[in-house]
Amino acid sequence: GVRKRQYRAATGSLLGWLSAHVYLGTSLVVIVTLHAGFEVGWNVHTLAYVLMLAVIISGFYGVYAYVRLPRLMTDNLGEDMLDTLLLKIADLDNEARRLALTLPNEINALVLAASQGTRIGGSTLEQLSGRQANCPTALAVQRVITLGASLGNEQAQANRSLSAVLLRKQALLRRARRDVAYKARLDLWLYVHVPLSIALLVALVAHVVSVFFYW
Repeated sequence: GVRKRQYRAATGSLLGWLSAHVYLGTSLVVIVTLHAGFEVGWNVHTLAYVLMLAVIISGFYGVYAYVRLPRLMTDNLGEDMLDTLLLKIADLDNEARRLALTLPNEINALVLAASQGTRIGGSTLEQLSGRQANCPTALAVQRVITLGASLGNEQAQANRSLSAVLLRKQALLRRARRDVAYKARLDLWLYVHVPLSIALLVALVAHVVSVFFYW
């Protein structure tokens, strides 16, 4: 963190330090395993070893996430931003409610529920998956198309326009939720890697102290 903020430092590039960090961490799998002599048990030494492996594995995921996810985020959004998508979705909600005014009450209720009950983000699981369980917009799309088969000519035309609007909204929702999911997956490893690293440091101090004073 200190090196990241020293933009004029002459001790190497941030990329070089990060690369060294990754290779050093990977080499510890072999070095520490040999240091332990392949002996494990229910003690603080094994705890430090297990925490080290967890830190390294989470670091591998971090490398993968930072190599792959930013490109996926760019491809998903294109020239848009998340705020832009949210504005477009709000405009489609307004248009859908306007079109639904001439349609039966059941369709109006579906459109209103889709407008008020649709979430982007939500719980941690929903953010990581990029989905909303029982999404009101997805339900509205299905029900509006089904109910439209029993409508008269004028209402059928309005219903087709409404279905098109809801389908466009659903497509924008998928893109917005994917963006939230990519960002959540990008941040996830830090919430695992950093606490594990701190726990490893504590266990390592306990390991060294116990070896010097009690071994």
